[in-house]
Amino acid sequence: MDADETGFEITQRQGAWDIRMWWPSGPVTGGPQRITIEKAQDAPARDVARGISTTVLRRLDLTEAVQAAQKAAPSLEEGAREITQTIEEAAKTAGRLLALEGVSAPYLVMLSAVYVQMTSIGARRPVDWLAQLIERRPETVRDHLKKARRDGYLSSLAGKAGGELTDKATAVLDSLPDAGEAR
Repeated sequence: MDADETGFEITQRQGAWDIRMWWPSGPVTGGPQRITIEKAQDAPARDVARGISTTVLRRLDLTEAVQAAQKAAPSLEEGAREITQTIEEAAKTAGRLLALEGVSAPYLVMLSAVYVQMTSIGARRPVDWLAQLIERRPETVRDHLKKARRDGYLSSLAGKAGGELTDKATAVLDSLPDAGEAR
């Protein structure tokens, strides 16, 4: 298993092929988000020349991989706790900005940055979590995120939660004291 702060990877060997499966950091709730198949370093050239067959794909043991990922996830829990703590601190900063300045550009950018972080780690119901942290109703947070999109701070992903901070948002975020860690 290979791991870093963004996630971890489990590799299975099937014939001449290494199948790498990647999960994001956090609890394992299902299959991998990415699967990569590459020739193994010591694979015979004749097996590689034939290409990846349906037999290789059928032999992929996804159940075993998910079980291995679930066993590995607790060892990554400390990193997930740190990420969660950073997200929660940034959300509370957004809440303080809202209390001090109202629905201002710095607030919308900080809210967007936290939202992007939450969705990038695969948080379930990120708007509800964010609403709880800034002590507002989820409908209010949704309206604020829509305003952030309209004002050009947050891009959208059709039909999915998340998005990315725009260059305009990054400029505002960089001007905030101690906000650089929110990205």
